[in-house]
Amino acid sequence: MTQPIACPKCAMDNTYPDGELLICADCGHEWPPAAAAAATETDSVRVVRDANGSALVDGDSVVLIKDLKVKGASSPLKMGTKIRNIRIVDGDHEIDCKTELGPMLLKAEFLKKV
Repeated sequence: MTQPIACPKCAMDNTYPDGELLICADCGHEWPPAAAAAATETDSVRVVRDANGSALVDGDSVVLIKDLKVKGASSPLKMGTKIRNIRIVDGDHEIDCKTELGPMLLKAEFLKKV
């Protein structure tokens, strides 16, 4: 048996096909199945942008645009520090990288693509 498609409006799985449309029995929302497939594909692509609005991808090099205090370290990460080979991760801090102070998670808003 196939997995029921969740309603895009209320996220409930109580849906059924009716001709060309899918219908949610909980909220009454109707939508074409092709729209649900397209929405799922676009939701999975996450774009992380730096301080200037440039898209960042895994393996990019970036530069810090301001000094960042680091908890537990005696010195901050200085503005202009170049960081190579970043990784994009999920969460509040989108960038996983290795710095001179060790491995860190940073926010993209404090970085500029090189």
